Amino acid sequence: MNIDNIIKEAIAEDVGSGDHTSLSTIPQTAQNKAKLIVKETGILAGVDIAKRVFEMVDSSLEFTKLLEDGTKVKPGDIGFKVSGSSISILTAERLALNFMQRMSGIATATNRLVKILEGTTTKILDTRKTTPLLRELEKYSVKVGGGENHRFALYDMVMIKDNHIDFAGGIEKAIDACNSYLKANKLNLKVEIEVRDEIELEKVMEKGGIDRIMLDNFTPARLKKALIRINKKYETEASGGITEQSIRAYAETGVDYISVGALTHHINSLDMSLLSD
Repeated sequence: MNIDNIIKEAIAEDVGSGDHTSLSTIPQTAQNKAKLIVKETGILAGVDIAKRVFEMVDSSLEFTKLLEDGTKVKPGDIGFKVSGSSISILTAERLALNFMQRMSGIATATNRLVKILEGTTTKILDTRKTTPLLRELEKYSVKVGGGENHRFALYDMVMIKDNHIDFAGGIEKAIDACNSYLKANKLNLKVEIEVRDEIELEKVMEKGGIDRIMLDNFTPARLKKALIRINKKYETEASGGITEQSIRAYAETGVDYISVGALTHHINSLDMSLLSD
């Protein structure tokens, strides 16, 4: 679903038959100005999404962007100003804030981890643990925060996880079946496989036919030994049980990527308000 469709559906969900509070209390001809006030330190994201919300509610509204996505903000900073119909501004207010607060929260959380890993070569990845239909916005916010996107969905990369391995009858069968499928369907996709322990890692190393190995729930000490075994033959990714407190230790092993599902599914929105200017 493209972003305009997401916003259109969100407006329909929120406005329905009309913003009856604003319509009943504000004169139709009333004009006003408002500004977005940041109330918490973080990384701003979603300014252009907010602009589109106001435009789709009322194309006559004038939107002035004052800060770009990716800007480090603090309490009191002004992200944008909007002027025009008072009713239209009030109708769009909460939806614009909902998008921006969540997107900025994701960008802020991502940037915090990126800063912790400064000086290492490890990159932060998101996952598919996103809000249904909002994946594009959430993964964009990860990028704004300095992280990188893992596969977008099920169709743009093969990721053989534990259940696939178990259902396929083992690592070797899963890899063979995967590569046969890709060849038969003329698909040029990267293949990643998850390993849960050193035994599974050895099977993957002996079998080959993949591009990246995800080492799931390894401790930093075990991960370091596994990376020696892999010896840069494949890309490597650490996942599972990694916290803000332990992530630096994982990065210092030299692993290529650390994937963090919490970036998009366990986030505190950044506090901000739309106030009369």
